[in-house]
Amino acid sequence: MIETDICILGAGPAGATAALQLAYSGISCIVVDKAVFPRDKVCGDGLSGKVLTLLGRIDPGIAERLLAAECKLDSFGVNFVAANRIGIEIPYKQGYQKRPGEPRGFVCKRLHFDNFLVDEMKRCPQIQLLEGVDITRHTLLDGGYLLSDAKGDVEIKAKLVIAANGAHSQFTKEVAGIHMEPEHYVAGIRAYYKNVGGLHADNLIELHFIKKILPGYFWIFPLPNGEANVGLGMLSAAIRKKKINLKQLLHDTVTNDPEMRERFKNAELVGRIDGYGLPLGSKKRRLSGERYMLTGDAAYLIDPFTGEGIGNALYSGRMAAQRAKLALEADDFSADFLLGYDADVSRVLGPELKMSTKLLKLIKYPFILNTLMKMATRNRELRNLMTSMFHEVDLRKNWRSRCFM
Repeated sequence: MIETDICILGAGPAGATAALQLAYSGISCIVVDKAVFPRDKVCGDGLSGKVLTLLGRIDPGIAERLLAAECKLDSFGVNFVAANRIGIEIPYKQGYQKRPGEPRGFVCKRLHFDNFLVDEMKRCPQIQLLEGVDITRHTLLDGGYLLSDAKGDVEIKAKLVIAANGAHSQFTKEVAGIHMEPEHYVAGIRAYYKNVGGLHADNLIELHFIKKILPGYFWIFPLPNGEANVGLGMLSAAIRKKKINLKQLLHDTVTNDPEMRERFKNAELVGRIDGYGLPLGSKKRRLSGERYMLTGDAAYLIDPFTGEGIGNALYSGRMAAQRAKLALEADDFSADFLLGYDADVSRVLGPELKMSTKLLKLIKYPFILNTLMKMATRNRELRNLMTSMFHEVDLRKNWRSRCFM
């Protein structure tokens, strides 16, 4: 039996961030993950400006080490391309220049990024990391949760649980009662290619809202060593309704689409095509309860429009750690006290998620996104607001007050 004040389920971006925030606040915790690191994770691999901003707030040294890491490719923005093939390039930071320390975003395989965060946790003596342990039992007792694996070989007694164990979190389903809803869930597939043509000189990631993929998009994210993360995602409800085979749709896109056919004519598939799920933040849910908080994908916080999950995972992990610190100081782990975490998430991420949910509903009508792209090409203020989506989360409330949404 291991006893701890705080147990974090999952060592991915949300769980690692929560643990690091606690450690830099002088608070010990236990982090448990069923995997042994380094391990791969199916994802788009894009890290927006929120990642560097957030890690720098925990400790500037973490951000500096990420900037120096060689496993990533510096990226300076996003290229949104509507169904009419009109594109608008949105930098992560206004007035950027390509110089050391300047990029606000990156593309990095989760194999490397998650392991970077694990290495950061191993720097902190306050964090005890248990790898290769799959927690499947969660029993609420008077003094906290009793957590254990299926055989009972590992038992942990914790006053507070931070669930950060991903889109298929058993804790989210069994304790929080949140289940997958096709209207608020995206199915995606990802592949790695070499020698994709036409990549941007500043490594902008690409989101293509091709008509046959709506409501969803096709993406190309450049990676180090001449590779690119290529994939597509579509609302699960639409996939079921239209009986779409995502792998076939990806193949058709890179071989038959007039623009992509040319760009992929010399491309080579590396490895296999893998699928994964994206639980969207398009529906407001209760993210905490008696002695627990949900973070990252376990809290259904993926951006409904851009599909970004890592940045939101980091923000939610940090906010959960901050609320956990207050709970320890007050010796109050009640559902009412932890509801303050929900309020923080709603305040910080809510405006963005609401705006993106509206955009998700609109993109099934190609002419609306086409019009938005035309407006953005002519309107500097609109482009600046789009830039704020990726640079600083607090600026996104401008969208609700100043845009037609």
